[in-house]
Amino acid sequence: MIITRTPLRITLGGGGTDLPSYYRKAGTGFLVAAAINKYVYIAVNRNFDDDILLRYSHYERVPRPEDAQHPLLRECLLCTGVRSTVEVSSMADIPAGTGLGSSGAFTVGVLKALHAYQHQNVPNEQLAREACDIEIDRLREPVGKQDQYIAAMGGLSALEFHADERVVVRPVEMADDVREGIEENLLLFFTGLRRRASEELGPQRESSGAVSNAAMDANLDAVRELGYQTHDAMTTGDLPRFGKLLTEQWQLKLERAPTPVHSRVDGWIRAGVGAGALGGKLVGAGGGGFLLFYAENKAPLRSAMRDLGLDEVRFAFDGQGSTILAAS
Repeated sequence: MIITRTPLRITLGGGGTDLPSYYRKAGTGFLVAAAINKYVYIAVNRNFDDDILLRYSHYERVPRPEDAQHPLLRECLLCTGVRSTVEVSSMADIPAGTGLGSSGAFTVGVLKALHAYQHQNVPNEQLAREACDIEIDRLREPVGKQDQYIAAMGGLSALEFHADERVVVRPVEMADDVREGIEENLLLFFTGLRRRASEELGPQRESSGAVSNAAMDANLDAVRELGYQTHDAMTTGDLPRFGKLLTEQWQLKLERAPTPVHSRVDGWIRAGVGAGALGGKLVGAGGGGFLLFYAENKAPLRSAMRDLGLDEVRFAFDGQGSTILAAS
């Protein structure tokens, strides 16, 4: 049996500029993101019958990969050439559709497990490329590339997305006390709302791909600039500025999608800032998921979120990326 553990992520700055529809047109996308210690677990085992068992929120038993209903599992099996006599099961610390990059982590974890099942030692950067190929090119999902790369490689990283499809991943260099301050003072709260990233990013891909939509282009250019500023604030140790940049990013997201749900989210973020947080944003593509706040005085923020019925999920950074927990 092979068991893999693959981290989810939080985006700290520049989210949305990792979509091909943006960076292919703008030339470069840039963001800062961190893998966290909330994981997707994949188990791959030998199935003694000559078919394929897939266990996730549903159960499938199919004679060949092409017959699988789960699109990511189907394409992972086809990509790795595993065609029979296998069982694949999944579990996760956090539900899908909550803005923490679960589909990218799931795909990377499945690929790592299936390669290991065939005794193939594949570098994590290659896993990220394969996962992007599956989600973006094969399945035509309107998603970006950050989830797959952060899930595969872990860490707190700056990512550049180039028009020629190169992805450059670099650790964010900062003093230990700055890193500890960021990790200690970032807080996640679950809104109770879920959605698929593709449902939120589809309209953005269509709009940012349209030459006439100058407003969307300008908005995402501003998002990328905030990504650079976030990186600078982290490397120079300007944590108050780092916190305030979270709110500036949220305001740009709200401009892109001023929906009733986002108006509700905006009220929660305003309440958090009113309770002493230096800044806050919605993590992920939008439409629900988790609120991320930066607060050095955390007790009033926790009390305010509790009063709003939002549960906190405590976390730390993950520095390993996708790993194999067991191989037997």
